[in-house]
Amino acid sequence: MSAGFYPKLALSGIKKNSRLYTPYILTCTGMVLMYYIISALSMSPTVAALRGGDTIMSFLQFGCGVIAVFSLIFLFYTNSFLSRRRKKEFGLYNILGMGKLNIARILFWETVISGGGSIIAGGILGIALSKFAELALINIMHEDINFTLSVSWRSLLNAAGLYCIIFLLIFLNTLRHIHASKPIELLHSENTGEKPPKANWIVGILGAVILGMAYYIAVTIGNPLEALVWFFIAVIMVIIGTYMLFIAGSVLFCRILQKRRRYYYNPRHFVSVSSMVYRMKRNGAGLASICILATMVLVMISATASLYFGEEDALKSRYPMDINFEAQMESIEAMDEANIESMRKEAESICSDYGAIQQNLHDYRRASVAGMIKEGILETDVSVVNEFELMSFNNVYQVYFIPLSDYNRMMNENETLDDGQVLIYTIRRDYDENFLNISGGNSFTVKRHLDSFIGSGSAAMNIIPSMFVIVNNLQTDLEGLIGRTAPNGNDMLNLSWIYEFDTQIEPEQQTLLNNEIHERFRQIQKSEDTLGIRYSYSESLAENRSSFYATFGGLFFLGILLSIVFIFAAVLIIYYKQVSEGYEDESRFEIMQKVGMTRKEIRKSINSQLLTVFFMPLITAGIHLCFAFPIIQKLLMMFSLNNTALFAWTTVISFALFAVLYTIVYKITSNAYFTIVSGAKEE
Repeated sequence: MSAGFYPKLALSGIKKNSRLYTPYILTCTGMVLMYYIISALSMSPTVAALRGGDTIMSFLQFGCGVIAVFSLIFLFYTNSFLSRRRKKEFGLYNILGMGKLNIARILFWETVISGGGSIIAGGILGIALSKFAELALINIMHEDINFTLSVSWRSLLNAAGLYCIIFLLIFLNTLRHIHASKPIELLHSENTGEKPPKANWIVGILGAVILGMAYYIAVTIGNPLEALVWFFIAVIMVIIGTYMLFIAGSVLFCRILQKRRRYYYNPRHFVSVSSMVYRMKRNGAGLASICILATMVLVMISATASLYFGEEDALKSRYPMDINFEAQMESIEAMDEANIESMRKEAESICSDYGAIQQNLHDYRRASVAGMIKEGILETDVSVVNEFELMSFNNVYQVYFIPLSDYNRMMNENETLDDGQVLIYTIRRDYDENFLNISGGNSFTVKRHLDSFIGSGSAAMNIIPSMFVIVNNLQTDLEGLIGRTAPNGNDMLNLSWIYEFDTQIEPEQQTLLNNEIHERFRQIQKSEDTLGIRYSYSESLAENRSSFYATFGGLFFLGILLSIVFIFAAVLIIYYKQVSEGYEDESRFEIMQKVGMTRKEIRKSINSQLLTVFFMPLITAGIHLCFAFPIIQKLLMMFSLNNTALFAWTTVISFALFAVLYTIVYKITSNAYFTIVSGAKEE
């Protein structure tokens, strides 16, 4: 036997099964391409030189890991379609005298040809397209474009090594299946039906319950901290519930259709329903996989697109003014008006040196503490709160106490408070009580719940709800909290002076002004007359804009790339589902054509079958997305994005575009199915 016999036989097998192998090889090529691009960008000197480049590179490195794990799982999954179709061919080889060792050699060369070709093609295309990806990322980042082309040999070697290992594992897994099968089993593998899963009602009801629990978690989330804790639990529950519901639901759905005699005993529906019953379990698993991938794409692209298009809103929420200065004070005595006036004059002097005109000034004292508010009682001592209560994140607040005089000056109000009265304003969670009692401290009556208050960068950054409490006097009204220490030994009450303003100067000058303020107050801290400052820091909106662009732009870019990968995966599953079912149904439709079924009637029967089940994953993904909306919205708040309308519109547009793409895929794959099942009688 010549040395080239097995490679020729393998190449011939690939060509004869081009309808199966071509999409598989293209997908493998796409996976290699995407991995190389993301890996190359994560090591690119150009990306590293960008402002916020470190943030982007960390996102891209995470993306490499996601694609590596997904490639392993998905390529194993799709290869099972190839294996199922080729078993009959290998069984024939076996019966004609070819041993399993010979079949293993054929499989080896098929793996070398398909896998090696995918790695080479993916690497070449990755090198060619990586620059376009880099330009797209730089454009998203609003940076200057560099047209220098470079090749990341390390990324190329990483991609080749990773996918060589994946293809080797796939090859070994295929050998395992061939070795464990008898020739007659291989020969008749395509005709082997699947028994419906036992206890369908139990599986279906349990799946619905798990899915309902996940939906309940998603819609009842109270704040971003809860969303962060429960999000991944809810995701796992949705995946499990979806698979159980689709697998059991497809069985029950087919049985219901069979019991409807007027529907079932119809040339248009009879073959399609009986075909679905034959492969009901696998059909449900495939539909569930499509649904999960569709949901992943919709969640990812809608969330990251909202962050990208809402980055200016989020930036302004996090940094309300051009300059945002905070001085943390050593004691309540250091927050007297004379001391504050000295710091105010120092800041005004620096602004004058830079020609900055202060506008929209926020100048106020603030005392803050984190605690749990339950039934109107603020408890700040963690030691008296049991573990179960700590898990109730809805009751945890960051509370900011502000003196009435500062509130009136900032808001241009003339509000008055009697002893024991307060004004309250909350962010991210309502507070409906008409009183507030500090455990071990003073008790207050809520005079009024405020409808609006100034923006606060620290409140926007918090992942727990914030409460602003306007009191008559910090020293007298907070006497029960002053001097308390936390378990780490620090003062429980954080005393600060906030000084924020717009400048009317250029962004570069704003950065210089911000640095000067930070340095001047750092020197004051080191001097003998510290003005009671324990620590101070100043943040510039202009200086932090690049880091926001890096975070949001990097997430959006990664979301696009991963969405493309997941869309490829969903399309391939849909295609293989249609093609494999087409080959399985070919004999049935051939019989129906022999007894008089026309091609037009075949088309109607196919449309009946596909429309019955094909759009179920899309509809279910839309339902998943609707219930996921509240929890994703809370997660976006962690990025200071509070624009619910923007997220809603982005979600709707993302779903609409995906639905159009899904319909196009339906049209293409239904034609492939029709070509297979109607080919026996074509003239």
